[in-house]
Amino acid sequence: MILITGHIILTPEHRECMIALGAEHSARSRSEPGCLAHNCHIDVENPDRLMFVEEWESVEAVRAHFALPASRAFVAEMRALSPQPPAIRIYAVEDITAKLMG
Repeated sequence: MILITGHIILTPEHRECMIALGAEHSARSRSEPGCLAHNCHIDVENPDRLMFVEEWESVEAVRAHFALPASRAFVAEMRALSPQPPAIRIYAVEDITAKLMG
């Protein structure tokens, strides 16, 4: 499984627009092949940070997601609205819940 975490800084003048864009992007992404989960959240320790948590079946699914015009447009629009570039981390992970939780 591929796990992606990321965030972008919100600005007061674009806050509502950026949150709406994030929610729309997450909803659209959940309909893509290979997407297991895609959500955005407000950071409770920094309410000016919009967080993203994504789970994907494979690297190929992530590559297809990033190649979509809608995904590229989303990133470009968010970059234009934020004072800082978005941060993103991509991990290959193994689910060990059953091993730890029995």
